[in-house]
Amino acid sequence: METVIFYFFAAVLVASALAVITVRNPFHAVMFLVLAFFTSAAIWLMLEAEFLAITLVLVYVGAVMVLFLFVVMMLDINISVLREGFVRNAYIGVPVALIVVLELIAVVGSKTFSLDQVPAPARAAADYSNTKELGRILYTEYVFAFELAAVVLLVAIIAAIALTLRRRPDSKYQNPAEQVLVRRDDRVRLVKMASEKKNTESK
Repeated sequence: METVIFYFFAAVLVASALAVITVRNPFHAVMFLVLAFFTSAAIWLMLEAEFLAITLVLVYVGAVMVLFLFVVMMLDINISVLREGFVRNAYIGVPVALIVVLELIAVVGSKTFSLDQVPAPARAAADYSNTKELGRILYTEYVFAFELAAVVLLVAIIAAIALTLRRRPDSKYQNPAEQVLVRRDDRVRLVKMASEKKNTESK
């Protein structure tokens, strides 16, 4: 029964991943990506990786995908233009997709990555904590790769902030420092005008 459930989630995951890159409506693509994340979390639960599954649902589905939905719904994307580009760039996308599929077949089908050589994972004890084990592996065996990924993310954050704060002549922005230092004489000007008398005499 466990094998049947695994293949069911795997089929849903592959189908939703294919739908993400094939559907032409960006909103539908984001929703299929949410389905792919939920299915991946279910597979991780079956592999007794509860911490990774909950993190995937909370961080990606609960935060990142909501942000994607807001961006997609706020942007007025012309779907007809996307359809034209999809057909126009098909001669590049199809060969690249075939190369990727051939590489996956060559890697997965090789003897080095054969499933017959991989022993079945042993069942963990009742007091086993995958969170503790994950932290131990990250900060001992993969500490260099973990720090390298942190540096890459830091560089990406700094680049995003620099691109956002760059001054462009066509953009409007506010300077809070100048707004605080503003005075009444700089904004308001009193103009004295002579009063006018209404001519009530009839002609």
